[in-house]
Amino acid sequence: MGSLGPVSRPVLIRKLRSLGFDGPFPGRRHAFMRNGALKVRIPNDHHGADIGVPLLKQVLKQAGVSTADFLAA
Repeated sequence: MGSLGPVSRPVLIRKLRSLGFDGPFPGRRHAFMRNGALKVRIPNDHHGADIGVPLLKQVLKQAGVSTADFLAA
């Protein structure tokens, strides 16, 4: 198993979709994705900059997705 590293926004969205999330849908300040009643905010695209590990861990925690599941997706 690999380790968690920075990812681009499109990769994050693709992996969350493969884990059962729909979206992204526009929100007031951030887009969000849904899996049933669970709603997860997605960081905005900052001109192609990758999403760092600390923020990625926060998103995964909010989504209820383990690191292993995210890496396997």
